[in-house]
Amino acid sequence: MKKSNRVLERIVKGFASYRRLQILELLKKEPELSLQEISERVNSDFKNISSHISKMAVAGLLMKRSDAHSVRHKLTKRGINVLKFVRTLE
Repeated sequence: MKKSNRVLERIVKGFASYRRLQILELLKKEPELSLQEISERVNSDFKNISSHISKMAVAGLLMKRSDAHSVRHKLTKRGINVLKFVRTLE
């Protein structure tokens, strides 16, 4: 089924930031990271990363999974495809 332009806009906005692309690349290499771990690895504050992660989840680029102590993040198939697409622009 073809996506509406509004849905496509939400997806594009989900990765339209160097920081979000950095997070996608990180999660490709290291899936199942917590918000704190992502924040530390990209050297950015927790609140900022939390905001990026929320927008990326709404766009369907990553999924969240709760474990006993934290929420873990992993790329979706869409997130993987977005990374492949972005690399074709280089």
